[in-house]
Amino acid sequence: MTPDSPHRDPLPLRGRTALVTGASRRTGIGHAVARRLAAYGAHVYLHHHRPHDREQPWGADPEGPEALADSVRETAAPGATVAHGPADLTGPGAPARLIEEATEALGSDRLDILVANHALSGGDGPLESVDASMLDAHWAVNTRSVILLIQALARQPRPEDAPTGRVVVMTSGQDVRGGMPGELCYALAKGALASSVLTLSTALAPHFTVNAVNPGPVDTGYRNGEDHAAVAELFPGGEWATPDVPARLVTWLTTDEAAWITGEVINSENGFGR
Repeated sequence: MTPDSPHRDPLPLRGRTALVTGASRRTGIGHAVARRLAAYGAHVYLHHHRPHDREQPWGADPEGPEALADSVRETAAPGATVAHGPADLTGPGAPARLIEEATEALGSDRLDILVANHALSGGDGPLESVDASMLDAHWAVNTRSVILLIQALARQPRPEDAPTGRVVVMTSGQDVRGGMPGELCYALAKGALASSVLTLSTALAPHFTVNAVNPGPVDTGYRNGEDHAAVAELFPGGEWATPDVPARLVTWLTTDEAAWITGEVINSENGFGR
């Protein structure tokens, strides 16, 4: 078989190590990404911060982090390690500690994949009601912590024969028509993160690719009743995306098939009408 022959490895991430942040609810995108990474052969560390979930209308996962990790283990390829741990990423030193803890828990000297899925949700509003503390809180979690995670990842020693690493960050459609005027602090912080991927991809080349994914509305349990139905009607097919829909794209971006894609913000919205 020549290098150009069409071929798909059934375990394209075999032996690689991955950190997925914000993987704390079985109805969430982080959980779905972790399941696919493990199924593709990666050793996966799941980060969670349950106090944030408890403050949200949807609440924390009722069965806790170990049950979520067990769910990932159900899909994991033979030999793939699944570990998990908590971290509050609001502090400046927390991201570097998380990178270190995840690397150690997976029994490795480096991480190959970072999927930055965590976010601070809520606690802001429209322009007329936000203040400096709201702006600072969203910047600290939704932007600064991600940049510091990437910095700590890039500082790890990386042998010349190591595979090219992968970084995928999550945005929220704040740059698509209409924006998010009702969640100003969140939208601005996510917009800054989306704008950073081109610069980061250049700074980290050739050792890492860096991309962002906007998953569009995903049915993670944050809408119900009439609101849920109204959003569904804005999709051409009349249905929300399930968490596994963006997880397929995110996971593919971590494989060698996506080696030529970096510095991109990819929208995965299925024609969502705003």
